[in-house]
This record gives sequence, structure tokens and C-alpha cells, in this order.
Amino acid sequence: MHIFKNIARQFKEGLFTNNPVLVQLVGMYPTMAVSTSLQNGVGMGLAATAVLICSNMVISLLRKIIPQKVRIACYVVIIAAFVTIVDLVLQAFLPDLSNSLGVFIPLIVVNCIILARAEAFASKNGVFASAIDGLTMGLGFTLALCILSTIREILGSGTILGVPLFGDGYTPVLLFILPAGGFLTLGVVIAVFQTIMKKVQRRNKA
Repeated sequence: MHIFKNIARQFKEGLFTNNPVLVQLVGMYPTMAVSTSLQNGVGMGLAATAVLICSNMVISLLRKIIPQKVRIACYVVIIAAFVTIVDLVLQAFLPDLSNSLGVFIPLIVVNCIILARAEAFASKNGVFASAIDGLTMGLGFTLALCILSTIREILGSGTILGVPLFGDGYTPVLLFILPAGGFLTLGVVIAVFQTIMKKVQRRNKA
């Protein structure tokens, strides 16, 4: 029963109370870069989730062996290995998505979400808990990307997953697929998310 409570708590933290993008405000670079379409957002989110789970598990397994002074370098090497695997899998089985995401898949290596979870959680906890942490934080990252990508694609392109929504009469607001539109959308989403979370917290306390 205690295990299930811990898993539920980790899911709550990863998706809501400690969401890496909407609460911790980390991983902003890939969030801004790939959130112009829902396909890219889902692809990047799931790729990062796979790397998070695998790297967390391996780092947890090796946490007592890795020397303290070189732990960050070791973490980066482990993360880079799994990023390479994910990149090759995408190139082999999802070439269109791989081409669309381009250099941002290899750049997962320097995504501060992954390194932060390795340092803050995987290096201090068991393999199972670390795998769940990677899953929940990855899903939280994916959720934030999907929200931003959906808003930006609908408003900036008039489509969702490439399917037109409004017909020929709709004029896309191109600002939303530009960097400025990304920052504007992110700011509004964070403000709405934080407002909702504060109301939920006040209701729970009451």
C-alpha cells in the first residue's frame, strides 16, 4: 500500500505540483523550439521520457559505484548513450518525425530536466523509484509540450496534427509559431496553471 501511495505522489508531482516546465521552469529551450506543432511536441516529449526512464535506472544502479567527483560527467555519458539510441530508433522507424525535430533530439543530452533528475533523484534512490520518477517527470514535460503545441498550432497554423480546422476562410496568426508567440503562450499557460493550482491548494486546505 505504501508503494502505491509513493507512486501516486510521484505522478502528482511530475504532472502537476512539480511539473518540470510549468512549475520548475526548466527545459525551456526545447519547449520553445519544438512546440510549434502537436506532432513535434508529442515526439519530443516521448523521446525525453524514454531517455529519462532509462538514464534514471542506470544511474540509480551505478550510484554507489560512480565516484562523487566525476558524477556529472558520468551522468552526461549515460544520458548521451540513451539519446543516441533514441535518435537512431527515430531515424529508422519515424524518419519524418526525426527530420522534423532535427538537432533537438541530440540536444536532449543537455536538457537540464534529465540531468537535474539524475542528480536530485536517481543518484539517491532505488531503481524502481527512479524509473517512476523518470516516467512521471517525462509525462509532465510531455503534457506541457502538448498544451503549448496545441495552442500554437491551432492559432498559428489553423491545424491540429496537420489537419485543417477552420477552412480556407481562417487567417493564421503567424505570431504564434514565431519565438515571440512561444514566449507569450508559455507565459499565459503558466499563469493559468499556477492560478488553478493555487485554487486547488486553498480548497484542499479548507
